[in-house]
Amino acid sequence: MSQLVWLLDRGAALVAYPSLYLAVLTGVLYNTESFGVLHDAARRVHVELSVFAMIVTLLHAGLGVLDAWSVVTGQVPAPVFSTPYFLGGLAVGAGALLLLVVAVLGFTDANRFERPWGPRVVHSFAYAGFAFGTVHAAAIGTDLTGLVRPLLGPSVAFLVYVLLLRLLVLHGIPSNPTTS
Repeated sequence: MSQLVWLLDRGAALVAYPSLYLAVLTGVLYNTESFGVLHDAARRVHVELSVFAMIVTLLHAGLGVLDAWSVVTGQVPAPVFSTPYFLGGLAVGAGALLLLVVAVLGFTDANRFERPWGPRVVHSFAYAGFAFGTVHAAAIGTDLTGLVRPLLGPSVAFLVYVLLLRLLVLHGIPSNPTTS
């Protein structure tokens, strides 16, 4: 039974992370019309993709608790890294989940939040949640060990690039030069 929980947990994680990645990417493009066709595509899929990503993330969290319990109680062999490292990785994952749930609440229950913590600010917690999730995946996601350098790093760098590009566009940089 523990082996099945482990497989389902890892499978959920391997679906959750790319789904969260795409949810964050489409979220960056969602409110920026200057991205043109990418903005239009993001507006069509962002909400549905985000809901799917959160469902799979919650599934991973539930299965992860069962899997971690099996490790901590000695029902299954300990991972190749130390127990404190494992528990630290779990704590980072729990932090990611908490930030993502708060970000979703910022969108679904906007009246819950008041200035300066308006719904947009709270929804931006999704970026921090994704960052924590990335650290969690790289730290204890044994399925990703060989992918951290060639795939995870460049894909996160691309996401940061798009986010910075969005911030520049929203602040009018680069501006269109006016001709005389």
